[in-house]
Amino acid sequence: MQETSEQPSGEAPRGSTSVKQRKRRRGGRASCGRSGVRESLDKALVSFLSWQQSAEERLLSLEEARLEREFQAEERREQREERRAEKERQHELHLFTMLTGALFATRQGAPAATPSDSPISPLAHLSTPPLATAGPAVSSSLSQPPPEAPTAQPVATQETKKSHPISVKTCQVSQGVLATMRGAEAPGRSVYLSSRGNSIRQHQGILQEGFIQYAMDKHHQTDNPDGIVNLGTSENKLCYDLLHKRLTKPDMLHVEPSLLQYADWTGHAFLREEVAKFLSHHCCSPKPLRADNVVVMNGCGSLFSCIAAVICDPKVLDAILIPTPFYGVITEDVHLYSDVKLFHVPLDCEADGEESKHFHLTVEKLEAGLKKAKQEGWNIRALILMNPHNPLAELYTPKEMIAFLEFAKRNDLHAIVDEVYMLTVFDESVTFHSVLSIESLPDPQRTHVMWGMSKDFAMAGIRIGTLYTVNTDLVEALAQLGSFHGLPGTSQHQVAQLLRDRDWINNEFLPENRRRLKNAHSLLTRELRSLGIPFLDRPAALYVWADLRKYLNKSSFEEELSLWRCFLRHKVLLSCGQAFSCSTPGWFRIVFADQQPQLQLGQSRLKRIQEALKETKEKNTSCVTCSIKETDDGGKKLDCQESKPAEGLDSLIGTLRHQIRSSDWLEKNTPVLSHGEDPEILDVFKSL
Repeated sequence: MQETSEQPSGEAPRGSTSVKQRKRRRGGRASCGRSGVRESLDKALVSFLSWQQSAEERLLSLEEARLEREFQAEERREQREERRAEKERQHELHLFTMLTGALFATRQGAPAATPSDSPISPLAHLSTPPLATAGPAVSSSLSQPPPEAPTAQPVATQETKKSHPISVKTCQVSQGVLATMRGAEAPGRSVYLSSRGNSIRQHQGILQEGFIQYAMDKHHQTDNPDGIVNLGTSENKLCYDLLHKRLTKPDMLHVEPSLLQYADWTGHAFLREEVAKFLSHHCCSPKPLRADNVVVMNGCGSLFSCIAAVICDPKVLDAILIPTPFYGVITEDVHLYSDVKLFHVPLDCEADGEESKHFHLTVEKLEAGLKKAKQEGWNIRALILMNPHNPLAELYTPKEMIAFLEFAKRNDLHAIVDEVYMLTVFDESVTFHSVLSIESLPDPQRTHVMWGMSKDFAMAGIRIGTLYTVNTDLVEALAQLGSFHGLPGTSQHQVAQLLRDRDWINNEFLPENRRRLKNAHSLLTRELRSLGIPFLDRPAALYVWADLRKYLNKSSFEEELSLWRCFLRHKVLLSCGQAFSCSTPGWFRIVFADQQPQLQLGQSRLKRIQEALKETKEKNTSCVTCSIKETDDGGKKLDCQESKPAEGLDSLIGTLRHQIRSSDWLEKNTPVLSHGEDPEILDVFKSL
């Protein structure tokens, strides 16, 4: 028994083994519990750190947004301050121009004085009327077509039944004030437009400025007898009766599906075919011209713009050479739309030899102009020529034109030849020679000829311009732009029908048009000779280039602009030389292609102004106030009275400020302006 109950010495008791196993199991469970806690804590810590990071990033983004808003608010505040400052300046100038007349009336019409340290211009002596408000202006030539051609009829010199003052203020206060007032009239910068858009919006040439004022106050024999007579816009107003009769015939009133659908953007084939036939006949081309070489657009201005766009690259300083003076709107045609510059070749207004002419264009002058352009870094790509010329009415001979074209070929220049006045030659002894009549052109691929119906057919409102060129690359490039400058299909049909009627053109319209142009030209030139005004006597175009330099106190474009404004405010619109980039001040373009009563009225007004200018220049008085008074025989005369000098400009502005503050004008007018236009104006007026 004892031997069997004893355990071997090398084995442990069973109880102790189970105890150890239980301890190990408890220890394992404890270690598992501790590791689970650690994992939970780690996850919580990671979650917290992630939340903290996202919160910091969110705070940083909010702070950046706050700073950005503060920055934008500061920018807006600065812009408002700039606009406010600009408004203050503009409204002060606006008040000055608006209240000057009232102030002069309270001072019994005393005009502002010219600064004592500057020479007194005779233009500052001649008082001028404020422009009238727009009234009914129905052209008498647009009512019923006259049954016969206009005949010489006397017109009354009186313009109205009662005497009325021409003006209560002087034509110009001073050149400085003139420049300031012109600047104030320009539109401000728009936040809605790009820099280029603002530049286009703010641009306004002298020709456009004058026409806008004329459009608001057109002369009409009965409805607006004191309105502006337009002798500045080159339009033929002599042939409405002929055109009305032809354009109202049944063959003009035609519509078919093809005329209402998209077509070739260089023009319908039937129109290009008629243009080619018409130019072949009237340009005396050696062989028939091809319709495929014709491009038709809505006016020659569009053609100028598109040609400049496809042959010039403004980024590399490409430019176009052009002699001056020239038709000023070409500048807008090639610059505003295509951003291409014109490089001027000034022509001397004086003849430089026995056989020379005024404003004589020669190859030597073109060579000198091209050399100067290259020295200044310009890359000349083309040359613009006009024949007959605008505004000189010059006719160039075939020899001269070939020399110009050879110059262009030597220098790899495109020659853009404008012949829109080719059928306005009204002297039977003079023949116009088109570039298309030259048997062998020096460089056919770079010679492009323009023609349109605005001048030769007295249809400026029917916008059509044509280009003839054998350069197929140019035609294809222009076709890509044609969708922006196309003509309606029905208009193309009417023009084609008109050009197709050779009998009406050659036997009725052109002979009668030339006769009327010749008579109107004679009427104007006789008056200019009687007034002692020099001019270029040329047998073409619709205008005369006249020399009015003797009416300038000094040779400057400021004086020329003053003279132009004097004519305009005395209700005669002319075109001054600087509108054509003329290098010499004092030249004006006077259009004669108008009905005889209109032309005679314009001439009578020019004569009165000329006499007043001459008298004031001889007397050199300080200030003159002019009015129209009745004479004993029932006519009218321009009465100019010398008046005492007024205060200087600074004193005048001070007086205006005092009158604004001391009257109820501000209370009556400011609420309307502030509620109807801009609340900021209220503070602007109060600050005055």
